[in-house]
Amino acid sequence: MTETASISLHTLRFADRAEGYHPSPVREVFEVSMQPNMISLAGGNPDLAGLPLERIADMAHSLISERGLEALQYGSGAGTPELQALVCEVMALEGIEADPENVQITSGSQMGLELITKLFCNPGDVILAEGPSYVGALGTFEGLQAEVVQVPMDEEGLVPGQLRAAIASLKAAGKTIKFLYTIPNFNNPAGTSLAVGRRQEIVDIARAEGIAIVEDNPYGLLSFDGSYKAALHTLDPENVIYLGSFSKIFSPGLRVGWVLAPAEVRKRLQLAAEATTICPSVLSQMLVESYISGFDWRQHVRDACRTYASRCQATLDALAEYMPAGTTWTRPTGGFFTWITLPEGISTEALLQPAIDSGVVFVPGSAFFAHAAGENQFRVAFSFESEESLREGIRRLGAAMATLA
Repeated sequence: MTETASISLHTLRFADRAEGYHPSPVREVFEVSMQPNMISLAGGNPDLAGLPLERIADMAHSLISERGLEALQYGSGAGTPELQALVCEVMALEGIEADPENVQITSGSQMGLELITKLFCNPGDVILAEGPSYVGALGTFEGLQAEVVQVPMDEEGLVPGQLRAAIASLKAAGKTIKFLYTIPNFNNPAGTSLAVGRRQEIVDIARAEGIAIVEDNPYGLLSFDGSYKAALHTLDPENVIYLGSFSKIFSPGLRVGWVLAPAEVRKRLQLAAEATTICPSVLSQMLVESYISGFDWRQHVRDACRTYASRCQATLDALAEYMPAGTTWTRPTGGFFTWITLPEGISTEALLQPAIDSGVVFVPGSAFFAHAAGENQFRVAFSFESEESLREGIRRLGAAMATLA
C-alpha cells in the first residue's frame, strides 16, 4: 500500500473531533525563534535566570537519594496531600480559603482546562471567552467541539454590558452556554486586568444566568508593584472553578498545575485525569513541594517581577518610537504581554514573513480569536528577551512594516 493510500485510509478513520485540532500558532513559530540572531516577541516564557539552580539540584538529589522509591512510583490521582496543602497556601495570597481535598493537581493548568471542558461540554455547547483570548484555550475548546463566543474587552477587562448582551443573544437562539472562560489578571494576550469594580458584577451575571466561571490565573502573582487582587473564586466559590500553575512562578518544565473546584467537580476531575495520565508526576510534585516549602519563592517572584516591569517599560518605549502613527497598545501592570493595535489596513499576518526575514518573530492577532478578527493586531511577549533585544526587535518590526507600504 502506498503512503498516500495509507494516509487517506487513516483520515477516513478519524473521529469528527480530529478536525478541531490545529497547530498552535505559538508553537509554530517556536522553531523560527530558535534561529540564530532571531529575536522572539512570540512566546510567553518566564525568565528562569534567577532560579537558584544549585539549590534546586540539591533538592532533586535529596529527593532521589532519600525518597526515591516514593518519588519514582505511581501516586494519587488527585496529587500528593503535601502539595495540595501548599497550593492552598499559595492561593491564600489572593484571598482564597480552600480545602486541600478540593484541589486537583494536574500536569500543567492546560490539562486542567481540557478536563473541565471534557466534563462540562457536549459538542455544540457554547463557551464564552474574552476577545482576544489565550490561544491554547481556544485550541482546546475547538478540539472538543465546543462553540466559542468571544466577548469584547476594554482597558478595564471584560465589559459587563457586552457579556449580558452576548448571553441574551445566545439564549434567544436556543444555545446552551456552559461556562465563561476568563483570565482576569494580566490577560493573555491583552495584558489588561479586570477592574475590581467589575468583578462582583461579572460573577453575579454568571450566577444569575446559571453559567459557571472558569478562572484561569497563571499570572496573578506577577504584579509589578507586588499587590494582589482578590480572585473571582473568593466572590462565588461554588460557581467559580479556579485554574493555577507553577509554570510562571517556578518552572514550566515540571508541568505542575492545579484546579480548585467544589467537591463534586473535583472528584470527577480526578476520574477524568486518571483516565488520561493515571496520576500526575510524583517527582515533579515533590520537587515543587521542596521548592515552595524550603525556599523564599515569594522573594524570587518579586525579583522576577522587577525584571518583567523593566522589560515591559522598555517595550512600551520602543513601541512609542518605532510604531507608525495611530498605533495603540495596552499598558500592563503585571504579567508577560502587551497587545498592539495597528492602524487599519495593516495586516499582521502579512507582516509576519517580512518580520521573520528582518530577524524578529511574533504571533499575529488573529490567533487569539475563534473567528475572523484581530487582523491589524498582535501580541508582544516581553518576559524573556533582554531590554536591548526587545528594543531592537520592535525596531526591526517597524522596519518590516515599512516594506508593506
